[in-house]
Amino acid sequence: MGPRVVIYKGRDIIARKKVNLAKRCSNNQAKQVAILNALEEIDLLVRKGSSPITVIIYTDSRISLDLLHDTNNHSYLVEEIR
Repeated sequence: MGPRVVIYKGRDIIARKKVNLAKRCSNNQAKQVAILNALEEIDLLVRKGSSPITVIIYTDSRISLDLLHDTNNHSYLVEEIR
């Protein structure tokens, strides 16, 4: 099972994405990939003209949020999200 992303505009689902990850990926990596996928999907929607005014990304990954706030962390996924 891989990360899933669902994007809503109001109450309507406007995009869904599921990614299959290698078995060697950690739970934390999977959650970071989900955040990155959400940002990529939002970018695609903006390019197509379906630009949401406000974007809120929900995650239950406290570790991912802490890593994003840690300016000393330069791991690949964290940098891609930034």
